[in-house]
Amino acid sequence: MFVHTEADKRLIRVIRRDTIERGRSVDETLRRYEKSVRPMHLQFIEPSKTYADIIIPQGGKNKVAIEILSTIIQKWLL
Repeated sequence: MFVHTEADKRLIRVIRRDTIERGRSVDETLRRYEKSVRPMHLQFIEPSKTYADIIIPQGGKNKVAIEILSTIIQKWLL
């Protein structure tokens, strides 16, 4: 399963997390994002999408996909 989230939303999440939880400045966070986070995403995470059986668009906000997956998992557990 691959949960796809748009790049701008991923960046917003990183900025919020790094500034609030890790005490980094916005500039420091953006430098880290450009130098490490984005290149690693493009090199390792994005290519893994081709191997996914299911791609869920809209990240964790896709209520329909979450409901479908919940139903499938519940059936497996029974």
